[in-house]
Amino acid sequence: MATDRVKPGGSSQAPSPSSASGAPTPDVTTHGLMEAVLDEHNLKLALQRVRANNGAPGVDGVATGDFVDYLRAHWPTIRTQLREGTYVPQPIRGVEIPKPTGGVRMLGIPTVVDRFIQQAVLQVLTPIFDPQFSDLSFGFRPGRSAHQAVRQVRRFAQQGAEWVVDLDLEKFFDRINHDILMARVARRVQDPAVLRLIRRYLQAGLMFHGVSTPRTLGAAQGGPLSPLLANVLLDDLDKELERRGLAFVRYADDAMIFVHSRRAGERVLASVTRFLDRTLHLPVNPLKSAVDRLIRRPYLGFKFLKHRGQYRIGLSRESVRRVKRRLRELTDRHAPGRMEARIQQLNRYLAGWIGYFALVDTPTPLRDLDKWIRHRFRAMVWSRWKKPRTRLRELRALGVQEWHAWELAMSRKGPWRIATGPLNSVLTVAYWDAQGLHRLLSLYETARLRWQ
Repeated sequence: MATDRVKPGGSSQAPSPSSASGAPTPDVTTHGLMEAVLDEHNLKLALQRVRANNGAPGVDGVATGDFVDYLRAHWPTIRTQLREGTYVPQPIRGVEIPKPTGGVRMLGIPTVVDRFIQQAVLQVLTPIFDPQFSDLSFGFRPGRSAHQAVRQVRRFAQQGAEWVVDLDLEKFFDRINHDILMARVARRVQDPAVLRLIRRYLQAGLMFHGVSTPRTLGAAQGGPLSPLLANVLLDDLDKELERRGLAFVRYADDAMIFVHSRRAGERVLASVTRFLDRTLHLPVNPLKSAVDRLIRRPYLGFKFLKHRGQYRIGLSRESVRRVKRRLRELTDRHAPGRMEARIQQLNRYLAGWIGYFALVDTPTPLRDLDKWIRHRFRAMVWSRWKKPRTRLRELRALGVQEWHAWELAMSRKGPWRIATGPLNSVLTVAYWDAQGLHRLLSLYETARLRWQ
């Protein structure tokens, strides 16, 4: 159908090569790309960004704060090795981090010097590759964002493509084939020193529990180069979908393809699965991939609701579960710490969280979260007022009538139960406003006003 054709529909264009990274734009027809990487301005910019990120140390234990002194001592040797093509990256420190859906994910942390070199390479390669990427690819690109991807999803649905092929690539970063990826990098990069360096970064050993394991597949998540290399590889998928005239949205390895019926979606899922397996050697996870109506498939933490013929963006159930999991940690009534410090810590988290989720059109879940947070703080306060005489003193100080103060102080109800009703009339919304506790709904409204 004609409506299955790609319609970017107003998504932002990629920035010009010179503005994408601030680094000089190299001529890809030459073999002197390494000199662009080692350009003084490019290196200064890479150093600024690595220090600003302030990441964890790698296997050598060198912290970001000590990196400048490390460079003064070792950079002349490293620079010579890079020019001669003899530089060998250090192993990557493996760290297991919990996944939101359960289990763990292995994160690879390069040393600070390797993050610095990768950042310098990234700044030179971005202007080469990014202008060639699809306009419907939004992940880890200059001037692109997850919000743009979510808005584009809604735009396609509003145009009538309400069925989606929700594509999940199984352990994508762990399954990247080095030869296939390097063949795609070599289409636009001819400098053998740069190509050799990139391959060595892909093959750098993973150090976990003191044992370094060589890698023949995958790209470590945690290095500056990995997101760009993932886009280089998956650009083949984008081009194939464009060739077929299919509407799609891709953010890194999260992709949705838009069709007009379940039957069409099943055909697309089968054919795209074959393409990924045969061409890129990337398996599709059959348990997580599906053909379904958009309203039943969340994307990047958001869900989509249809009301009176219009699609609206909401908060997915998994996002609510995830934020509650973190909020429980921050409002644990058994954890030590002054109330003021706990509130400040929570406020910082809420400000960052709403900075992403202010995209939602339906703020009702935010009101519910506000009530839930205040409930947890009331339970925390009651737990800290352990003895009846302490409770009586504090309630009197809050101006509670004597009979009511005695009734509450002598209650045998647990913290959660008493925070549900009786204490709610004492530690009111105004009380928590006075304590400096931010309201999610207010943060949401402020963020939305800034976007207008």
